[in-house]
Amino acid sequence: MLRECFYHVSNSNWAYAYTKEKIHLRFRTKRDDVTEIAAVTGDKYDWDRTYKEYPMLRIASDAYFDYWEATVKPKYKRLTYGFRITAGTETVWMVETGVYNEQPYPPGGYYDFPYIHEIDLFTAPEWAKSAIFYQIFPDRFANGDLENDPEGTEQWGDTPTTDNSFGGDLQGIIDKLDYIVNLGVNAIYLTPVFESPSNHKYDTLDYKKVDPQFGDNAKLKELVEACHDRGIRVMLDAVFNHCSEHFALFQDVVKKGEKSKYADWFHVREFPIEVKDGIPTYDTFGFFQHMPKFNTANPEVKEYLLDVAEYWIKEIKIDGWRLDVANEIDHHFWRDFRKIVKAANPEAYIVGEVWNDSLKWLLGDQFDSVMNYPFSNKVLEFFSSSYMDGYTFANSMGFLLMRYPQQTNEVVFNLLCSHDTPRVLTCVGEDKRRLKLCVVFLLTYIGTPCIFYGDEIGLTGGGDPDCRKCMVWEPEHQDNELYDFYKLLIALRKDYDVLRQGGFRFLKADSGDSRIIYERIDDKMHFTVWMNNTEEETVLSHPMETDDWKDALSQEDVVPENGMMNIKLDPLGYRILYRWL
Repeated sequence: MLRECFYHVSNSNWAYAYTKEKIHLRFRTKRDDVTEIAAVTGDKYDWDRTYKEYPMLRIASDAYFDYWEATVKPKYKRLTYGFRITAGTETVWMVETGVYNEQPYPPGGYYDFPYIHEIDLFTAPEWAKSAIFYQIFPDRFANGDLENDPEGTEQWGDTPTTDNSFGGDLQGIIDKLDYIVNLGVNAIYLTPVFESPSNHKYDTLDYKKVDPQFGDNAKLKELVEACHDRGIRVMLDAVFNHCSEHFALFQDVVKKGEKSKYADWFHVREFPIEVKDGIPTYDTFGFFQHMPKFNTANPEVKEYLLDVAEYWIKEIKIDGWRLDVANEIDHHFWRDFRKIVKAANPEAYIVGEVWNDSLKWLLGDQFDSVMNYPFSNKVLEFFSSSYMDGYTFANSMGFLLMRYPQQTNEVVFNLLCSHDTPRVLTCVGEDKRRLKLCVVFLLTYIGTPCIFYGDEIGLTGGGDPDCRKCMVWEPEHQDNELYDFYKLLIALRKDYDVLRQGGFRFLKADSGDSRIIYERIDDKMHFTVWMNNTEEETVLSHPMETDDWKDALSQEDVVPENGMMNIKLDPLGYRILYRWL
């Protein structure tokens, strides 16, 4: 055994309370190096009478490591533990003080989980585990009120640019709620709706006022109430990292310089406020001079922005916040943000925009979730061609799953594309078969899925602004077959708890083979998903011990032959099987 690859720490995503009674322990070893691991556990004050061993399951792998996990239920909410690692005839023990050839006498030197404090338990909103989000860019979804169209509104469906507007508004969303309900989604994520001079609204002027081109505060309340009546949650987008250069308090700094009482509201490196050699003398989002960055460590700024966060939850009853440029704001701010938001609505869902490893924000004191762009990158990389094999893809997904605790994985915000990326259909070369593989994976994978408006009827588009095209509403110009496919897969996910909260594992993901099989399983049901990410017809085989499998979409019986399931798949085809346990 390569002992240098052993890894465990008694915190974060390696040892954490999953519920008020259960602890998850994870352990890392070299890939394909260890055959068996057991967590040896007990209470540090009564080891002999509470001693218990828990076999660990290899739940994921990446290119270099295997990851093992056990769910432990300590008798007294305290846990002292170590690991017994076996490979063939060799057995060693690892505890906090090191690796030993003989088991160290417990409990001294063992790992310690002192106590499961319910107040420290990270619990995301339960409803988020069952949510299927639909992201809407309001200016491009539907124009329901011609009276509030901004000056220069262009004809619906014209080419989007960085600064043109098409008249989409809140009334348009209200008018199309039946469409949204029929699709089957049960949550909406709206990009910013607050007053702003731009079409995207990520440079806010007034944080407590809906932009007049979208409607007003009463219209937003009407939308939220109409959604709630239909069982749809609503999440708004907040931009607390920066504001518009026309924001009144920033303009006070522009005019008065360091004498402004708001000078410390922003990160001004040099007065006067100006742009030198293309770089503003104040910090901004990127280097965009029209988006000055807030100093969120300033108590007055913090109070102002936290009041905004609380206001929309209390007054309009929104169900959550998506937080723009979340990784560029200090952690102290986000900790206080969570307290304010959860006090206003304990079931509010908090999603940060972080494009990289986000563990530091996902330990229970800041966000519930993040936008999982690493997921979309790996899924699109695999399904957009047949170049990558299943082994590499499974390694990538295993690496991502091990980044976070289980309760985070259950609600991480998974997406295939958004207003900031090319459209998924464009990413897969406009091959609907490849798009369907992506969507099947999205809707049968662990986490909270999100669909970008129009993907379900075949919208294409490159990067911003092309990805922000107007929604197509004429039935003859919509891909109705694709819409029915989305609707079918959404309904499947909603019908079965196991697809939302069950365990996930690859059953087949081999080197040199782009065909994969993976499973979702809980104590009631077992799903297997078979995918042929090649351009050739194939028969995919895997051992199956029982003969009670059904096709999840057709309800046809699917019977193995001599203990082997042989599934015929079309080029770029898939099949979903299930059985009751």
